[in-house]
Amino acid sequence: PTFPCVDVALVHWPGDEARRHRLRNRGVARLLLVAPDAAPPDVDDSLEDWVRMPAPDVDVRARVEGLRRRFSSFDTPRIDEDGVVRFGEGWVAVPPVEARLVGAMIDRFGACVGRDVLAQAAWPEGSPGRNALDVHMARLRKRLSTVELAIRTIRSRGYLLESAA
Repeated sequence: PTFPCVDVALVHWPGDEARRHRLRNRGVARLLLVAPDAAPPDVDDSLEDWVRMPAPDVDVRARVEGLRRRFSSFDTPRIDEDGVVRFGEGWVAVPPVEARLVGAMIDRFGACVGRDVLAQAAWPEGSPGRNALDVHMARLRKRLSTVELAIRTIRSRGYLLESAA
């Protein structure tokens, strides 16, 4: 089957890294076409894959179709400028510090986000301490559970935001 409504951007790697980041920020699925002599990219996003070039057309098409299938079944949360998190049919408002935390986690939905990255996102001027992050994450867990989102602790690494379903 094909998924014509889902676009997958082809990005040359490493030559077009800036475009890769712009597409990632917009939530666009990407297939990285890796130059023959380049190191493979670090892929930590389920909306991204790569293939080393030159590759047969059938391989490129298979990777694109795989991304389309993943993307078409992938409902990602969104947060607006007012701190309203939307996921599926639900929504929940979060206070400013928690909005910055969940925003950082939405940017890497389904992947582990380190404590240091979260602290920097929540408190750009400097973190008030380790316990403050834990307290806000506990509150955020409770709020997000109402819209079927779950925050998992990845021991010694950080936190992961995913669908609770």
